[in-house]
Amino acid sequence: MQVSLSFFYVMSFLVAVLAFAFAAYLITWVKSQKNENAEIKRVAALISEGANAFLKKEYIALVRFAGVAAILIFVFLPSPIWQGNALENISMAIAYIVGTVLSGIAGKIGIFVATIANARTAEAAQKGIKPAFLVGFRGGAVMGLLVVGICLMGVSAVLLITGNTTCLLGFSFGASSMALFAKAGGGIFTKTADVSADLVGKVEMDIPEDDPRNPAVIADNVGDNVGDVAGMGADLFDSNVAAMTAALVMAVALDKGAGNVVNASMVFCYAAIGLIASIVGIANSRITKNGTPTGALNTSTYVATGVFLVLSAIATALFDGFRWQIWGASAVGLAVGVIIGLATDYFTDDTKPIVKKVAHASASGPAFTILSGLSYGFISCLPAMIGIAVSALAAYKLCEGLGDGYALFGISMAAVGMLSIVGTIISNDAYGPIVDNARGLTEMGGLGEGPLEVTDELDSAGNTVKAVTKGFAIGAAGLTVISMLGAYLSEVNAAAAEMGKELLTGFDVMNPTVFFGILIGAAVPAVFSAMLMLGVDKNAQRMVDEIHRQFREIKGLREGKAQADYNRCIEIATTGALHELLPAGLFTIGATLVVGFIGGVSAVGGFLLGNIVSGLILSMLMSNAGGLWDNSKKYVEAGHEGGKGSDAHHAAVVGDTVGDPFKDTAGPSINTQITVVSLVASLMSTLFLAFSIF
Repeated sequence: MQVSLSFFYVMSFLVAVLAFAFAAYLITWVKSQKNENAEIKRVAALISEGANAFLKKEYIALVRFAGVAAILIFVFLPSPIWQGNALENISMAIAYIVGTVLSGIAGKIGIFVATIANARTAEAAQKGIKPAFLVGFRGGAVMGLLVVGICLMGVSAVLLITGNTTCLLGFSFGASSMALFAKAGGGIFTKTADVSADLVGKVEMDIPEDDPRNPAVIADNVGDNVGDVAGMGADLFDSNVAAMTAALVMAVALDKGAGNVVNASMVFCYAAIGLIASIVGIANSRITKNGTPTGALNTSTYVATGVFLVLSAIATALFDGFRWQIWGASAVGLAVGVIIGLATDYFTDDTKPIVKKVAHASASGPAFTILSGLSYGFISCLPAMIGIAVSALAAYKLCEGLGDGYALFGISMAAVGMLSIVGTIISNDAYGPIVDNARGLTEMGGLGEGPLEVTDELDSAGNTVKAVTKGFAIGAAGLTVISMLGAYLSEVNAAAAEMGKELLTGFDVMNPTVFFGILIGAAVPAVFSAMLMLGVDKNAQRMVDEIHRQFREIKGLREGKAQADYNRCIEIATTGALHELLPAGLFTIGATLVVGFIGGVSAVGGFLLGNIVSGLILSMLMSNAGGLWDNSKKYVEAGHEGGKGSDAHHAAVVGDTVGDPFKDTAGPSINTQITVVSLVASLMSTLFLAFSIF
């Protein structure tokens, strides 16, 4: 069959519309579920109100940043406006704004769905685990379908309208910068509340996790939504856009040389098939007889994986010019993504030995909790790093025989393959905070022990799958930024050819400017992580003081005869998060610019290399160690190693409070940080080439 890019544009739009239609059906179904308990409705309304209030304030702050960034892009990119074509600068600025808006919409969609599904999941728990799981998962699936549909439609529209891959980089930078700040801000908010609630409630007072007497309990539930739902939605939207952008930048360059549109068509074809596969996977996720929530979530992933591999193979056989080597690179990327997820599951699932070992170590005190958890967290990095390395090498070798440029294009298609089923991954991820909220609502609504046991089991599966999805997202980010390095090289060489300068063939680590960049780039993720975690630390100290004040001054609060001032804790978390979210992001962007204008394009190449390797290790370490500590705590709370109130429990809670900013603030934000600096490097390549000290 003859290849036509117009056909694949139409295909992408139609598949996106199909995803929107399925999402509309699911949200209608979720809204139709029982929601009658007055106390649950009241608390759910508080959570929704708090989440939307934070999101509004955060977006107002980010609109100011985006406005300044759009003006700078208009003036300087893709070349200074006084030197180039003003229309290109306008297109770039508009593409950037559209990227930020769509990323913001992705977060808003998540909040809307999660705050509807949480109460209904809690009430469905009265009927048993199967109906409760279905409500929670379908609530998360709405977000997965809409986010990926918006991504596919947005990328298609930008390239169709502008025909310019540099504008696509601007679109991706808009999505990435918004995701970076949304993930950082949401992560600081949620962990401020979570750490404070746990330290005072569980360690000091021995009261249950979601006890309404705890002034931070509503802020904690709000945080689940703004961090794990809105932040992760924007994060995975960014990852998917970045993967498609990197692949399309190289595909269009290769197609121009060959005089066809085959490679760009493959990118859109595989991305659309991936969304179809996610729809099928989501439709098949339910708890079978004698099944478990974790099994049902994994089933959706496996079904989507199988459907993608089969349909993409059929498409490769049908269309003239589609190459089996590129299909092989995509298949390797997807397979490695699943393997990374399974490896992460081994280190974070409370039915596996590692979690049990850390829980046992907790009986000897919190120091052993931290030592054992951190050690296993380091070990858990190896399988993921090997997976990323093997997939990159396999994709490179599979495609290098196709001609110049195809080896790096193969790596970019491995990233597209790994993210092909991202609709399913987002659905699984959004399920986590929905059932976490449902667990709290079940307790505060007084539904009894039976529904509480159901939501505890759903929540435990959510914690495990959240760790898996973070591993998957980090692995995909690793492949994406390696391919972004190829896109950066393409942009530099295109600018060098226009200026009559020598082309770059790679980055020699023995070159002192490259080595300078590597060292600085490797340090940036560590400092970035520290800034975010210090933000949580400072903010949590303020909230702990406020919780102490309320227990001291509000008469009857300890006895449950008076109501806590929940809004004050929400306000502290909001103010602190908004104060801390911009500096860390601006630091990473500023570091990229400083290295570029000092060392030039070679130094920035080294900077990206250092940033990628250091960032991947740190993000994997923090995400896995955090998930490990969290589930160790839950394992103890389930009655093991002395159960609730024991010394092991107190030590496990301390481990969890350390792990909270690891896994939900810094860890998952690093992969977005890597993407942002890679995009800044590509966008600024012309300026780095023209203006640098060395």
